[in-house]
Amino acid sequence: MGSRTVGRGGRSLGGGLVVAVAGCLAGALTACGAGGGHGAVKPTASGAGAGASSAVAARGGTIGAPGSACRLPVTFALAKNWKPESTVPDSTGSPGSPGSTGSTGSTGSAAPDDDLAAEIADALLHQGPVTAVCEVDAKPAGHIGFLRVWTGEPGAADARSVLASFVGAEKGVAHATYRAFTTGGLSGTEVEYRVTSEILEETKTERALAVTTPDGPVVVHLGGLDDEEHRAMLPAYELAKSTLRVTAH
Repeated sequence: MGSRTVGRGGRSLGGGLVVAVAGCLAGALTACGAGGGHGAVKPTASGAGAGASSAVAARGGTIGAPGSACRLPVTFALAKNWKPESTVPDSTGSPGSPGSTGSTGSTGSAAPDDDLAAEIADALLHQGPVTAVCEVDAKPAGHIGFLRVWTGEPGAADARSVLASFVGAEKGVAHATYRAFTTGGLSGTEVEYRVTSEILEETKTERALAVTTPDGPVVVHLGGLDDEEHRAMLPAYELAKSTLRVTAH
């Protein structure tokens, strides 16, 4: 049923996660799925063009550093008016509190429906080797889509392997084109690909990049409601990529 990620079509992984999961259970979302699966991915050699836009958006804030909306292994600039929100659960089990984890905080037994929703929500926050930790909403800037950040555990995997696993865990993927890039002392890989929604029977373009840091790999993903929205949001993605730096400790 499409991606493992809530909100490929513009829905949030953040505060509305439980509502989104309920919609997924009812079959109402266009981008829910119980499992990954390898699409017809056709990687190319590093350095092949991925058709990336060269335009860069006007700068707004910055995320990633301690005290920002999302604490991350990297920092990067946000496009003007784009709104970041952590998707890491806080002590009550709700997204929105950067860097915090814990139990649900409930004093009684959870209802079975709540337990099921929590299980599905947890699954939707993971794709391949990484977990969604932050989303930057484009709606305040007039677009329908998100720039999302995913992180993983430190290990030996390189950026290309992490990104290939991330893409391979999404259902309906085809025509993936990879290329290497460097920015701010970081070397990484980015990918542009097409993904088809089985529910809507529509295909659109998405792209993502991956870098590795001492604190683990980072994937930054740009989707969008459709190809038009995706193209309109590319300058925000390019801004993030060009300003990517390892977070200072």
